[in-house]
Amino acid sequence: MHMYCYQCQETGEKTGCRYHGACGKTDETANLQDLLIYVLKGIAVCAEAAPPGRPVDRDAGLCIARSLYATITNTNFDPDRFVSMIGEGLQIRNRLRDLHRPSLTPALQDMINWDETDVWRLRQKSMTVDIRNTPSEDIRSLRELTTYALKGISAYVVHAAVNDFYDDTLLGAMIRLLAAIAREEDESTLGALAIEAGRVMIDAMALLDRANTAVYGQPEAVPVPLGTRTRPGILVTGHDLKDLVELLEQTAGTGLDVYTHSEMWAAHYYPALRRHAHLVGNYGNAWWMQDFEFASFNGPILVTSNCIVPVQDAYRHRIFTTGAAGYPGIPHIPDAPAGQAKDFGALIRLAHGCPPPQPIEQGSVVGGFTHGFVSAHLDGVLNAVRTGKIRRFVVMGGCDGRDPRRQYFTDLARSLPPEAVILTAGCAKYRYIKLPLGDIDGLPRVLDAGQCNDCYSLVRIALALQAALGIDDVNDLPIDFELAWYDQKAIGIILSLLKLGFRKVRMGPTLPLFLQTGAGRRFMDRYGLGCTC
Repeated sequence: MHMYCYQCQETGEKTGCRYHGACGKTDETANLQDLLIYVLKGIAVCAEAAPPGRPVDRDAGLCIARSLYATITNTNFDPDRFVSMIGEGLQIRNRLRDLHRPSLTPALQDMINWDETDVWRLRQKSMTVDIRNTPSEDIRSLRELTTYALKGISAYVVHAAVNDFYDDTLLGAMIRLLAAIAREEDESTLGALAIEAGRVMIDAMALLDRANTAVYGQPEAVPVPLGTRTRPGILVTGHDLKDLVELLEQTAGTGLDVYTHSEMWAAHYYPALRRHAHLVGNYGNAWWMQDFEFASFNGPILVTSNCIVPVQDAYRHRIFTTGAAGYPGIPHIPDAPAGQAKDFGALIRLAHGCPPPQPIEQGSVVGGFTHGFVSAHLDGVLNAVRTGKIRRFVVMGGCDGRDPRRQYFTDLARSLPPEAVILTAGCAKYRYIKLPLGDIDGLPRVLDAGQCNDCYSLVRIALALQAALGIDDVNDLPIDFELAWYDQKAIGIILSLLKLGFRKVRMGPTLPLFLQTGAGRRFMDRYGLGCTC
């Protein structure tokens, strides 16, 4: 066994990916990711040892967030980038260790004292710290449950931070959670830490919601065009809205069009992005179809975060990464100095020599039903509920993926009665948002709130309905949760629902391997978490 990873829905062989990741990552990259997380736990242990009352070390918290984000499935495949992150992490850990040494206990000495900068030895060390070093599969499963939630939390913290929105209390909570799972070995304690991670996930989603609406405006329900125009274009995928804004500003008046892909679909809802006339529509579908859609797009592609899949020859010469994303041999647009914009000149120059994208769809789809928009129109929704025109809401947010069993979500959408409304966010929407499901008094039966982080809107809508209808228990709401999971952000979102007391939550299309343990099933039973499988 050269590696071990079971963090995503496509985990191989029903035992974990052992030789090569189902996502495409090599064993070298997987092992370096494990070593990076080991270093981050050392940072957390040292940071937690700060005297009471000392402010949270923001540099440490952001290092943890940025590094964890890079380990999310389909985000970064570049081993050299992970070597750099490990080196940065060791510097921060050593600074904190030397600062707080009197308060550090000897229990985790290797984690706080191990040091190495030689690349060959780093890679040797990386093969000794994988999760199987925890011999109990019960303890391992609950540790990984919280670790994966922290990866999702980190994504939202990073996206907020690029717009200078920070929450040191949130960073402190992440540090405490990471330090706790490094040392705790009690099933009950670890289960409680997972639920606490759900609370922290809510705070992270709320932080990003505030950041996005403050910088880009309150999202609005608008039609998203699906067709193409006749000018050369640049395609932007991932989640980072700031990257898209900076690209739009640099391409204004150049004769180029800009298209969104996958989770960037939500960019069309924000006034600050929609004011750019050359942001012309969405091209394609969920992340896993990019092999075909990137080839037919013809122009440059910018990957701003997860998700990227192994790059194909058909578009290898015109794909770029930035932010947390990375792929060996692919040009990476680096972060800009503070107060400056990234330089997307290479994409722009390349785009001028490319043909326009080949059309693959036509028409448009209405979206933008965030909690702000729905709250402003809540009376109409409540009237439809009270008159029986809406009898049921089904939350079907989360991640899409290649697994054919995800047809479940399409079939479910088709089978719902005409009085049912689907609330969605994330790329799972591509399974049903383009179906001709009709509307209820002009309200589409699929209400999309945006990216996976906008699942926060779905929670806020549910709680607004609870308050308006005077229902004491959230589980008495006419709402079912059928959540699609693929990566670790979805795990954090599911834990946030459990923290809020929702007990009608089902995830699918398969049960995570890291929950297929005695402790995992006891955790699910305790909090009413089910599976569509």
